[in-house]
Amino acid sequence: MIPSAIQTQIAHAVDRLFDRQVGLLRELVSIPSLRGQEAPCQDLVAATLRQMDYEVDQWQLNVADLQHHPGFSPVMYTSYERAYSVVGTHRPRRQQGRSLILQGHVDTVPTGPVEQWTSPPFAPTIRAGWMYGRAAGDMKSGLTANLFAVEALKLAGYQPAAPLYQQSVIEEECTGNGALSTLVRGYQADAVLISEPHREQLMTAQVGVIWVQVEVNVVPVHAGYASSTFNVIEACFPLMQALRTLESQWNAAKTPSFADVDYPVKFVVSKIQGGEWTSSVPARCSFDVRIGIYPEWDVAECQREIAATILQAAAQDPVLAANPPTIRWHGFLSPGYLLPENTEVAAALAHAHELVCQSPLAHHKGTALTDSRFYGLYQNTPALVYGATAKNIHSFDEAVNLESLRRVTKVIALFVAEWCGLEERI
Repeated sequence: MIPSAIQTQIAHAVDRLFDRQVGLLRELVSIPSLRGQEAPCQDLVAATLRQMDYEVDQWQLNVADLQHHPGFSPVMYTSYERAYSVVGTHRPRRQQGRSLILQGHVDTVPTGPVEQWTSPPFAPTIRAGWMYGRAAGDMKSGLTANLFAVEALKLAGYQPAAPLYQQSVIEEECTGNGALSTLVRGYQADAVLISEPHREQLMTAQVGVIWVQVEVNVVPVHAGYASSTFNVIEACFPLMQALRTLESQWNAAKTPSFADVDYPVKFVVSKIQGGEWTSSVPARCSFDVRIGIYPEWDVAECQREIAATILQAAAQDPVLAANPPTIRWHGFLSPGYLLPENTEVAAALAHAHELVCQSPLAHHKGTALTDSRFYGLYQNTPALVYGATAKNIHSFDEAVNLESLRRVTKVIALFVAEWCGLEERI
């Protein structure tokens, strides 16, 4: 147990550093780190870690190194030429506590039409206590919380008494291969905390996610000479509807982990592309779907059921029966994750949260996916997901609440102090 006087020192240190923390968040949000463009943001993270006296490891992701791991997800669209993971390592003078990974990701989803934003998505703006900008919430705020929680310990005259790894990864939004690369490189600890923006609550369960693309092809003709009413764009609609029916069936078959969650498994038709010329019958149409699955379910079995649903629906149309759709798996092929009950690390986080927030730590189950699955499933390491309150994630006017970020940074600082232990900083 950390003495209350030291707890107070640490909390005050977070306050003293908070302007610097917000300044770093501004810098990070100002860098458009869309998929394939993350390298400059990772360079900033690496430089910041060096300034903070970490031993820095920065490496390029290599599909050949990852593709044989069971946690690998296939990559279709984007080169790894500028894809880097960054890890900063703190080593104590003499290890007394338990080791810890603090992780965040810098990759962001696209902005959508920028005219829909109140202020430019990569020009961070503070209004009424919220910082607006793409990734201000998801999840560059969490990355700064990880960094400045440990800096607060240092300012108070201490440092973790166990190895601590600050991990900044990419591809959290599409495959998780960035986090996977840290496992393959050999990083491991007694526990993991990923500071995703989860309303100052602990996520105890999360769904898995599968990405699938369906493509229909025929021979194109002039629209004026079309001999039938068949149209590949319209032919995709029954396939989508068949998947919607499967979604309903899966939600009616809830597993114990999500029995108390309303409609936990979500199928989202997220992209459609078809046709090339207004006066030509379209030759090709494809659509992409994000599919949630229960953490108890096997990914490969779900793939088989998804594919069978699509092909059975296609067989109802004579043209599609003769020209079956192509099914591609790209991006997430990811199982879900259940945090084990009554772990010491969750109890340590709950204690730190209660000290700062003066209320018990609430739990929730997530219908989205995080990188925590890698550590829990493949290293048998309890992985916590806990972070600040954000809004409009993956939408326009994404923002993080700065006072929530301050509280979460204090919680992480006290959690690190309790979990890793403290030694005086020399």
